Amino acid sequence: MNKHINIHDFTGDPLAEKALVAPAEKLEEIFTDIKEHMLYDHELHGCLNCGICTATCPSASYYDYSPREIVQLLWTENLEGIYEAMQEKIWACAQCYTCAARCPFENSPGGLVMIMREVAIKHEMESVKAVLRPFSRVLLKVISTGNQLAPNMITKEAFPDWGPDVSKVDAPLDILRKAIPLPTLHTLDTAWVVNLKTSVELFTIWEATGVLDQLESVDENLFDVVIDVMDEKRDDLEDWMDEQEDDDDDD
Repeated sequence: MNKHINIHDFTGDPLAEKALVAPAEKLEEIFTDIKEHMLYDHELHGCLNCGICTATCPSASYYDYSPREIVQLLWTENLEGIYEAMQEKIWACAQCYTCAARCPFENSPGGLVMIMREVAIKHEMESVKAVLRPFSRVLLKVISTGNQLAPNMITKEAFPDWGPDVSKVDAPLDILRKAIPLPTLHTLDTAWVVNLKTSVELFTIWEATGVLDQLESVDENLFDVVIDVMDEKRDDLEDWMDEQEDDDDDD
């Protein structure tokens, strides 16, 4: 027997190309999480609808994105519009905060977008998974090495829009890197070598602040790989510390 569904319990745009229908209770929960964020009142003060933020926004020139729309949706508590914006539009913001610098009301649309992104992660929205999926390699690089990019990730094939200067990538990078005075830069696998103890401390911070929990909700496979890397690094650090104690005892 099919359960009767009351259409009034849901909200969405039935005329949209892809209807966004969600329980009204869910929309209320999402907005409550946004509004109760510790930075919400700091980032939103009002809106004259002047459009200065959108006029100076780099992302607005290339994407279907408007900082003014984000502020208006939150200021008017348009729950349906907020939910829709969290499916795609909030991911177009480049976080340059030009909007915050120009707003006469001292609003920060970029800051509000960050709050909405955090809430989108909390609610495990599909938009989060879609946006982060192409960056899984970079995320793994950051979490496992403390670096975002490495020299061996830069290839001509990956950056065809760089123009003729990209030919310089063909230079013997391993030799050039060894010529750098700092020994921590003598590697192509990472931009620099991060101390083992520092890596473990970073992992511990990500654990304590819930970053790893969020990662698990977004990409479980990547989470499993990161945990394996973390366990290995912690074992290596423990072995190193034991060796130091043995050396001290010998002395």
